[in-house]
Order: sequence, then structure tokens, then C-alpha cells
Amino acid sequence: MPTLEFKGKQFVYAHHHGVPFRELQVVPDKSLPNEDKNPSLDDNLIIHGDNLEALKALLPTHAGKVDCIFIDPPYNTGNEGWCYNDNVRSPLIKEWLKKSANPVDKEDLERHDKWLCMMWPRLNLLKDLLSQTGVIFATIDDNEGHRLRDLLDEVFGTERHVATIVWQKRYSRENREAIGDVHDYVHVYAMDKEHFKATRNKLYPTEDQLKVYSNYDPEKDDRWRPIPMTAQGHRKNQMYEIQAPGGKIHTPPPGRCWSMVESEFNKFLEAGRVYFGQDGNSQPNIIRYASEIEGFVPWTWWPSDEAGHTDEAKKELTEIMGGPVEGFDTIKPVRLLSRILEISTNKESTILDSFAGSATTAHAVLEANKKDGGKRRFILVECEDYADTLTAERIRRVINGYPYTGTQREDLHRENITWSTFGNEKKHKKVMDQVESIENLHGHEYDKIKKQIKDGVLTVTGERKVEKTAPGLGGSFTYCTLGEPIDIESLLTGKDMPGFEALARYVFYTATGQSLEKVGKPAPDGLIGETDLFRVHLFYQPDKEWLRSNEAALNAERVAAIEQGNKGGKRAIVFAVAKFMSQKELTARRIEFCQLPYAVHRILGD
Repeated sequence: MPTLEFKGKQFVYAHHHGVPFRELQVVPDKSLPNEDKNPSLDDNLIIHGDNLEALKALLPTHAGKVDCIFIDPPYNTGNEGWCYNDNVRSPLIKEWLKKSANPVDKEDLERHDKWLCMMWPRLNLLKDLLSQTGVIFATIDDNEGHRLRDLLDEVFGTERHVATIVWQKRYSRENREAIGDVHDYVHVYAMDKEHFKATRNKLYPTEDQLKVYSNYDPEKDDRWRPIPMTAQGHRKNQMYEIQAPGGKIHTPPPGRCWSMVESEFNKFLEAGRVYFGQDGNSQPNIIRYASEIEGFVPWTWWPSDEAGHTDEAKKELTEIMGGPVEGFDTIKPVRLLSRILEISTNKESTILDSFAGSATTAHAVLEANKKDGGKRRFILVECEDYADTLTAERIRRVINGYPYTGTQREDLHRENITWSTFGNEKKHKKVMDQVESIENLHGHEYDKIKKQIKDGVLTVTGERKVEKTAPGLGGSFTYCTLGEPIDIESLLTGKDMPGFEALARYVFYTATGQSLEKVGKPAPDGLIGETDLFRVHLFYQPDKEWLRSNEAALNAERVAAIEQGNKGGKRAIVFAVAKFMSQKELTARRIEFCQLPYAVHRILGD
């Protein structure tokens, strides 16, 4: 497979392995827990910190557990002012960064190399966090679109590429460029492509897609369309005569057969589900009602009237925050994220966004839960200082409701209109019927449906009056920062020692490559968790004197407790500062001893 080469790649290729583990530290006064609970890492998470280190910090708790990842990384336009400052150990990288400009701007001839160096380790950690059936959506524009595709191919594998979606981020034309830029790309990769194809959700049909259901059945109060009942081929049991009510005999056209056997056709006929045309003599069609549609398979063109646009996103954020937010001109709309969630998640899914920005992803998750009673969880990572004042604050307001008095507006439909539309009776009626359908469908949700034509664009907008407070969606989250690196050597000095739970999650992950579901209290046998093959034990207290005492060692009594609890005969991996038994004797009892602080390593390797 072709690979992408860039300056610094050999130095960042394995950098994600060397990033230190940091403990996630809960900040209670910035969290918004449920009324009857304390802030917990089991809740939705908003993490303030470097996203590379935050992703590494999530591995002990979330490796292989994330169902859907959405990332909106810097597009590297040269105007964003982002810095590449990863602590790569290579002296050559450090010298390179020392001599080059930071933040990255348009004058930086190596900005694409820096961007690739920044993205490589993050994509590798994101892959480790995805479940075996997880999917990642990555937005980008033409500045780095093809390079990101190459990176994703190399990290995830070309065979996992599902599609590259074109999202119409703007609906109005601009004359500043040679050819107007109105779209972004969304690269989609699935860890198990066949599983994703079989389980991804279909999209609820839009009014535009329902236009073909143009006939009306007053008895069923439902629209319907005729579906031709022929299929390619010549199957003998699907070659039979059908007599129309007008008397005409029909057989399948040359090279085709009926789409069903005769007994199945007769069932449709008895149910009044076969249409022979207005004259009663046309070739038979099966009647399909609009209410029977389960949804449409997503495709790669997402227009702004279906998936939102950047102007809409700015209005959403301005309304929630009570005024314009500087520096956020190209944020993503809730409708875009809602569509991604609709396709790729279920009510129990965990969704991660490691370039959280204005928290659109979390907003969409809460909105989805509100609509269907789901328990989806979000994890946001934001490195900038506005993680509390914007990222988390938006979610606080979305959960609780936010100060607002006035009229809320939501675009329901946009369509280009020309003078020919008004001059053509058929076109004019089609537009008016569509507007009427939107009013019938959404009228009860708003105080008013407003129609406006401006600059050649018909806009249908729903309006509702709100007094004092916009209603909240409900929910909760825990706000976290990144603590000091979990340094096992600190056990020797007694300085900045990790807590029991943090160390337990760390050693379990490093020993098995899997995250620990739940950490219990220290037990006599030291068990902290198990996999299909291993039981992992830890004897530890964050106390220097205790660690130096005989109580911290693996002794015969603890070995007996380990064996007593090991009913399945699994191999035991034991972490402790010392042992009073030989490894030969322990090996005979299927116990592998790992001495703290020196022997913390991944037993199974990569």
C-alpha cells in the first residue's frame, strides 16, 4: 500500500506509545452532575487539556469502547494560529521547531509537515479507543483533505474506508474566489466495514424525498407510489400471466420476470395493493405507502438544507451564549452532527470528539437523547482556555436552559428560486405544495411558519416566542483536567504518587491492552479485574511507609487468596513492590509477578 511521507514522520511514527499516562482529575465546581450523584468518570466527560495526552489518559478506561468518533481538526488554512508543540523526544524535531515559526501561518512552508506530525499520533490513539465495530467521521476542506485521506488510509487501512461525504457548508454564492468554496469533506472509516454496512441506520426521509409519493389514499390517509413489479432475469416460478381488471393479459417484458412468485402476488392483489393504471389495463405495479418507508440509505451528498450550514451554526451558538463569539466563524451545526449520530449510533453509544471547540457534538448527543430517551454518552476534549467558558458553558446552558427572550428561529427549508418558477404554473404549484407540506408537518412545533424570498432563495423558517428562558434538554457531565503523569518511579520517592484507582487502571491496561470496566476497593487477593485469559492483581497504597513495609509484598497468604478466587484456572498477573516467594514457585501456580516500580509494561506486547 502506498504511504505518505512527510518531514518528521520517522520521529513521530511511534510517538503515541511514549506519551505519558495522566490521571483524569475531576473538577467538581465546573461539573454538572445529576442531582443525586457526585461527579464521576462514568458520566459524560468534558476534558480540558492537550488532546494527545487526553486521548492517552482515556485508554485505561475507554480503550476499545468508543462507538463513534467525530473530529473537526484544524483545517490548516494558515489563518488559524495553531501551534505544533508536541513533546517529541527527537533532538532533530526540537531543533526544527526552534528554528521555525509557531503559530503556524501561511508563510510557513512546512506547515503541512507540522500538521501531519500533529495528526499522526492522535489518529493512532483514536484508533485504539474505537470499538471493534466503531466508526470515525473526520471533517476537512481542500487544504488538507487529500493528506488526511492518505493518513487515515495508512492508520486505519484502505479496506476500512466507507465513504467520503461532501457536505454543503454554505448555501449562498460568493464572488471572491475563482470558483466558490461551498463544501467540506467528511471522511468515514469503520473498524468493521461489513458490520457497519449491515447495522448503520437509515435516514428518515425528507419532504423532498417523499415527493414521489404523490398519490393519496383517503381511506388510509396516506400517500403512495406505484412500484414496478418486474425484475431482471428469467425465473420460471416468476413467469406467469396476470389479467388486469380491464381484461388485458400481461406477461413480463423480454429479458425480465415478475419480482415475486404468483402466490405472493395474489396476496397483494387481495389486499388491494396492486395498481393497474388509471385505465385499469396498464402493467401491474405494487402500491407502496409513504408510512412503510423505513428510511433511506445515506449517500455522499449532504446538502445544507438537510445537514445544516455554518451560518446556522453561528446563529445557534450566538443564541445560546447570548451574543456573538469571536473566532468561531466556521463551526459545525447541530444538524450535521445529528445526521452523523442518526446514521452511526444507538441509544447506548459512546461518542468522542477530541477537537471539541464549541461543543456541537455534545449538544447533538443531548438532543438525540431527548428525542428518543437514549443514554448516549459524550466525551469532549478541548485544549484551549475556553474549555470552561465556552465548551462546557454551552453544554451547561443546553442542559439547564439559557437566558433568552425573543423569537427562536429554525430553518426548515431552503431552495433557489428563479423567475421561471413563477412563470411556469407546474413549477409554481410544486413549490407551493412543498411549502404547504412543511407547514402541515411542522406547524404544531412553532408559533409561526415564515416564508421569505431574498436574493433568489426561498427560506421557510419556523418561529416560536420564548419568554426569559429557552427550555433545556436535561443531562449531566463531569469536567476534568489532566493530572501529573503517572510516574511509577515516583513510588521510590513518595512524591506525586498516583491514587489506587488510577494506578489500577494503568497497570491493567498496560498488562492486557484493555480498559478496566470498574475499579473496586483494595481486596485481600488484590484482584482489580480480569479478561478472558488473565486475572490482574495489584497490592498498592499511595503511602511511602506502607510500600516499604512487609505488608506491600506478595507472600504465601496472598498467593493462597489468589488461587482460591481463581476458579477458572486463568493466568494471574500480580503487581507489587516485592515478593517473598521465588518466581519458579509462582510460575508453577500460574502466577506472573511484576515488580513495581520497574516492571510495569504491557505483558502481551502490541
